[in-house]
Amino acid sequence: MAGARAAAATASAGSSASSGNPPRQEPGLGELLEEFSRTQYRAKDGSGTGGSKVERIEKRCLELFGRDYCFSVIPNTNGDICGHYPRHIVFLEYESSEKEKDTFESTVQVSKLQDLIHRSKMARCRGRFVCPVILFKGKHICRSATLAGWGELYGRSGYNYFFSGGADDAWADAEDVTEEDCALRSGDTHLFDKVRGYDIKLLRYLSVKYICDLMVENKKVKFGMNVTSSEKVDKAQRYADFTLLSIPYPGCEFFKEYKDRDYMAEGLIFNWKQDYVDAPLSIPDFLTHSLNIDWSQYQCWDLVQQTQNYLKLLLSLVNSDDDSGLLVHCISGWDRTPLFISLLRLSLWADGLIHTSLKPAEILYLTVAYDWFLFGHMLVDRLSKGEEIFFFCFNFLKHITSEEFSALKTQRRKSLPARDGGFTLEDICMLRRKDRGSTTSLGSDFSLVMESSPGATGIGPSRSVDSGSLEEEPLILSTECPLEPATTLRGPLAFLPGAGRSQVFQLLILKPF
Repeated sequence: MAGARAAAATASAGSSASSGNPPRQEPGLGELLEEFSRTQYRAKDGSGTGGSKVERIEKRCLELFGRDYCFSVIPNTNGDICGHYPRHIVFLEYESSEKEKDTFESTVQVSKLQDLIHRSKMARCRGRFVCPVILFKGKHICRSATLAGWGELYGRSGYNYFFSGGADDAWADAEDVTEEDCALRSGDTHLFDKVRGYDIKLLRYLSVKYICDLMVENKKVKFGMNVTSSEKVDKAQRYADFTLLSIPYPGCEFFKEYKDRDYMAEGLIFNWKQDYVDAPLSIPDFLTHSLNIDWSQYQCWDLVQQTQNYLKLLLSLVNSDDDSGLLVHCISGWDRTPLFISLLRLSLWADGLIHTSLKPAEILYLTVAYDWFLFGHMLVDRLSKGEEIFFFCFNFLKHITSEEFSALKTQRRKSLPARDGGFTLEDICMLRRKDRGSTTSLGSDFSLVMESSPGATGIGPSRSVDSGSLEEEPLILSTECPLEPATTLRGPLAFLPGAGRSQVFQLLILKPF
């Protein structure tokens, strides 16, 4: 049934063409970024103002997942499960090839998974439960928020106030809390045993073994109250059977400094001496031997080194010989968590190991839409504060082009066969800085480079368009450089799948506004 759903999503894209009508224009990256920068995604608003655009984005994500995977959809209509998770939560079951199905066929029953999700959601901050988002070698790579603390006993609306220090998160409000939830929280003296017990059952059902905690705190404290907790400080040691990794990483506030330094991450070091920072780096020794990293120096790393080393660690976990899954989380799971989920997705895709049929513009669209927008990253708020962690994610790609970030073990990535139809430089999507300015941030004006007549070897004409004309024609993949390494260019990298990480073909700069 899952395969039929995925096939239906793919088939629907071409239904208008087969009936003789003009083919439907797929939503482009420009439209996505425009919507993302306009408002925060809320599942309950999918059919409201701007709903048609959001629905187009949601459908496009399902179509892109369906290219390579058989999947089921866990309905989150009106945010019934979580108000700031996608309305259509994708559960990837197996790659759509028969060979992959025989090798890594899922043992998870979607009905049981849904039941565990409903029962476990209150265990985690804001109800952001453990959600599988990437499937690699039959392993589920999951995301979530951290564990909920006693602060949430006061109701989600009061909790959000304490947690945010104000009304910034007002959209994640009391509507997320049902009468059943309130009764459970106020009447069950064994609350933690119950909800964390279901959380553990969900983790085990998804075969998750590794839990990577990006928090710099053991518990999040607001106004003297512990409003969240984490697995590493669970007093009852309920998570002792999991392999816990404390890999503290600066929160979104730190990326204001990144912006203020003209987006130079090199040399930018987090201040680990701040009072609230009390979670040291802790990684079991058996996981670090093969990485050749001096983890004792983590407080001396700049933002580039820290992100590189953490990504190497995560890649080594998902690429291990066992069949164990991985959970990545920070506090709320909508800033640092999508950063690393997005980097994992792009890096594994670049190795030709996941989403193997997607072109560069398509994988870029998928990760921006699904990993960031539909999972509730508050881009509008972050831009207003200069906390440009979203921009950093894609600007950082230029730092992971070498083979040391490849998940391929027995075969260097440049020896991979070309994908169906191959790729040319015209397959690369670029969002570039305007000639008249030097600002490369998400707070600047933006332009899209369009290709009107792409060819296999030649470079066709290109032109810049403003946001008002984004819907006039589809975003087409383009380039402005010959087929050779462009080592002097700056910005996020869209590396060519199957061509070798060391070869830089083109750079992406996400610059909306």
